Amino acid sequence: MARITAGIGCSHIPVLGFAHDTGKEQDEYFKPAFDGFNWTRKWMKEEAKPDVIILVYNDHASAFDMSIIPTFAIGTAEKFEPADEGFGPRPVPTVEGHPDLAWHVAQSLILDEFDMTMIGDMDVDHGLTVPLTMMYGDVEKWPVKVIPLAVNVVTYPPPSGNRCWALGEAIARAVNSFPDDLNVQIWGTGGLSHQLQGPRAGLINKEWDNAFLDKLIGDTQELRNVPHIEYLRETGSEGIEMVMWLIMRGALGKSTKALHRHYHIPMSNTALGHIVLEPEDSSVPPSPTLEGNNDAAQAMID
Repeated sequence: MARITAGIGCSHIPVLGFAHDTGKEQDEYFKPAFDGFNWTRKWMKEEAKPDVIILVYNDHASAFDMSIIPTFAIGTAEKFEPADEGFGPRPVPTVEGHPDLAWHVAQSLILDEFDMTMIGDMDVDHGLTVPLTMMYGDVEKWPVKVIPLAVNVVTYPPPSGNRCWALGEAIARAVNSFPDDLNVQIWGTGGLSHQLQGPRAGLINKEWDNAFLDKLIGDTQELRNVPHIEYLRETGSEGIEMVMWLIMRGALGKSTKALHRHYHIPMSNTALGHIVLEPEDSSVPPSPTLEGNNDAAQAMID
């Protein structure tokens, strides 16, 4: 069966894409940021070798705008083109999807009472392509299939940390019930602390960020109960993006260990965070929806 073998957290700062695309990775300003991904690039190529990545990110008004704002949306297409964010599409490969697994996950999540929006045609912006660049570098073709999972953290109200963690648990149940033998990773992107506007523009909270990274490791579930107001107060208006990391963490099960960790400030007046996690105990709670007298729903997934 398919299994989730690792989780990755990564900031998706757009200037990192610019630095890569314009050959500035080794410039004095950018080099410390990129050097923190050298371990991961080697590990991805030589050891991890995932078949599919479920990549959790937020759209930045490229695929969605105020006319439609899904809380959770999953891409079910064969391919996703890089979005034009005002300066033309990034010169990176087309993202290839995995429709069979994507539809299976969508069905499982909906039967598990998560109201997913299925997207059959959308372009993907820096929220998705920058993490791929940071993990794979300059490639002619992405060496992995990608299922985009977009989360609304742009317009109020965003989902709670607890809801995101529970979604991760449901994703793990969905992947574990897929019959094909697939090595699946799940990535949570965005964050860490940053604010892009107003009197607190440029806010960075190093202590809070590193405490957040600490609590992704081991068996604590403390982060699922952090309220929106704490993210806003401690990490800035865009720090709420960190709830997307909790989807990744929830999918890894009861306990995790850290394989690699990187934190660098400042990067375009934001905090850059990166962590690679491996499940130590990948068990997740059974679905309260699919157990008991809901055998018909489970049969549909099987």
